[in-house]
Amino acid sequence: MINKTIVRNLVRREQGQDLIEYTLLLAFVVLASAALFISAGGSIQGIWTVGSATLSQACSASS
Repeated sequence: MINKTIVRNLVRREQGQDLIEYTLLLAFVVLASAALFISAGGSIQGIWTVGSATLSQACSASS
């Protein structure tokens, strides 16, 4: 009798469902952001390399 009541109450409760859904959504956003930052790292490195080379050439030309 007690076991049926406990199981019935657990099935009816949905209080933690929203928390789980928001946690999963947050995890997805974090993973997507991490993937973007990792893939953008190569592009940013290329931009810094070009900028550094341009500044070095400008410095050499002005000397």
